[in-house]
Amino acid sequence: MTSDGATRPLVDSGEVQHEALGAWLFLLLQRDRPLEPSARYRLNRDVVVLGRGARGHRTTKHERTITIDDPWMSTSHAKLVREASGWSLEDAGSRNGTVHQGVAVERVALRDGDIIEVGRTFLLFRAALPTPIEAGDLDDEAQVASFGSVFRTLSPGLATALGRLARVAASPLSIVLIGETGTGKEVFSRALHQLSERRGPFVAVNCAALPDSLVHSELFGHKKGAFSSAIEDRPGHVRSADRGTLLLDELADLTAAGQGALLRVLQEREVVPVGDQRPIAVDVRVIGATNRELATLSQGGSFREDLLARLSGFVFRIPPLRDRREDLGLLLRALISAHAPDPRAVTLGQEAARLLLAHRWPANVRELETTIAAAIAQAGEGPIQAHHLPEQLRPQPPQASAPRTSEADDERRARLVRLLTETRGNISQVARTMGTARAQIHRWLRRYELDPDTFR
Repeated sequence: MTSDGATRPLVDSGEVQHEALGAWLFLLLQRDRPLEPSARYRLNRDVVVLGRGARGHRTTKHERTITIDDPWMSTSHAKLVREASGWSLEDAGSRNGTVHQGVAVERVALRDGDIIEVGRTFLLFRAALPTPIEAGDLDDEAQVASFGSVFRTLSPGLATALGRLARVAASPLSIVLIGETGTGKEVFSRALHQLSERRGPFVAVNCAALPDSLVHSELFGHKKGAFSSAIEDRPGHVRSADRGTLLLDELADLTAAGQGALLRVLQEREVVPVGDQRPIAVDVRVIGATNRELATLSQGGSFREDLLARLSGFVFRIPPLRDRREDLGLLLRALISAHAPDPRAVTLGQEAARLLLAHRWPANVRELETTIAAAIAQAGEGPIQAHHLPEQLRPQPPQASAPRTSEADDERRARLVRLLTETRGNISQVARTMGTARAQIHRWLRRYELDPDTFR
């Protein structure tokens, strides 16, 4: 309990109790048939063979075989091999070659998040995902974990976290959803309302649009004549959500006056409309949504600690899209189905598929949806090509290299490249090895036009 009697929040960060950090392979996309279902396979043998055949998998004592219905693949196309230093990818003498991160390879060490192409199929390698004990292979899309009618995931850890959130949905606990812009906080909120089976309506309020002068009237309503523009009785957002769910979007932007007013509602479960003196009981389930850390704001004094304690019955963090790239196939399929006149006719060019799977999606699912809708409109009856995608996804034309005026520059640049490769872009480790400050490493990176992200 907190000092004011409120229950301390239950926080779900998406982390799960797991047996081990498991390696996984996700079948994301077949670019000729993007509506074909995704799949996930646990890499629990030392050798995993990828080949052409009816979709499925089989396991022997030492080897797994994953077959994919892709006519552009060879019967035995490629292998993933577990070694002491990690996993490697090997071409198995395939007719059309094996591609790693957009480059044809014979053999290459794999890093977490690498994209593998076999035939016209794209797969994602994850080196160490938190893995619940019960998580296993999944190639039947009916078994994909879902939350509500929209949000679905192949991530074993996120699936477990969603299960906990679903159980909380039926309780009266207030919930705070934290996630970046575009991650789907309102989608989650509507799903929580549906799962709660509360009989009242779902009401969404943008807290950033509530000025101090109107916050009481907007939230609690007013009586006719309470002020000059009050020409009729208004119930306000809280009473409108009676027996239902009230979403407080952009919760961190609620003004000090609004925070104080909302705290009374949560404590007393009643409101007093402006111009009235009689309290009115309300039965409202409150969900707060924000892209900012309320705990940090509370410590800084800009968000009331007692209000945070009342709201945070359960805190759930929605991961950004860049942290759940294993779901890109699911999302692309849903968006194509939603926006294409004939979804089955949609195909993707090779470079377009590579760009879609490599982009970090800073604006998350919202950005992905806008991109797919625009690409489908431009492509018409043909495949989606790279030039149908926004400029920020397409590779930029090469710029002239910065001049290197001495042999010492060449040697330093070569050493930087070697150390960045060995440390996977760890600037601090590179600086320690070279005996200099991080700031100096960054200056050299700018001088030699090296991007540490490309080594990660």
